[in-house]
Amino acid sequence: MFRKKINQTTMKKLNNTNGDSSVHNLISQGTTIKGDIETSGDLRIDGNIIGNIITKGKLVVGESAHIEGTIECENADISGKITAKVKINNLVRLSETSKFSGDIVTKKISIEPGAIFSGNCQMTSNIAGNNNEKLIAGEKK
Repeated sequence: MFRKKINQTTMKKLNNTNGDSSVHNLISQGTTIKGDIETSGDLRIDGNIIGNIITKGKLVVGESAHIEGTIECENADISGKITAKVKINNLVRLSETSKFSGDIVTKKISIEPGAIFSGNCQMTSNIAGNNNEKLIAGEKK
């Protein structure tokens, strides 16, 4: 009934499978997805996800978002509600409006005043690599 014409540039972005991280994906407020999401580009979520999220790019979780599951990404900027086990290869930032419950494994974390964090955080110097370089509570193992 309501059809939107998609031009060639948009089609190329939708069909991009070459791992180009310049592709941006958006899940809007009012959308609920039950299932897993995997992308090589950046991802912004303003809706609800019940499932696992894997992205090679940056994950942005808006204030209206709610995620339950597991998350793996390069960087994360969280402003919404998350109940998950999270593995961030570089930096995770919890803004003042974020409500996080679960476990985080990351290299760096930034928690703004007002953010709610309930769970465990494991800081490590090399997420995907050598277990000998893991740092737990400031001690080298």
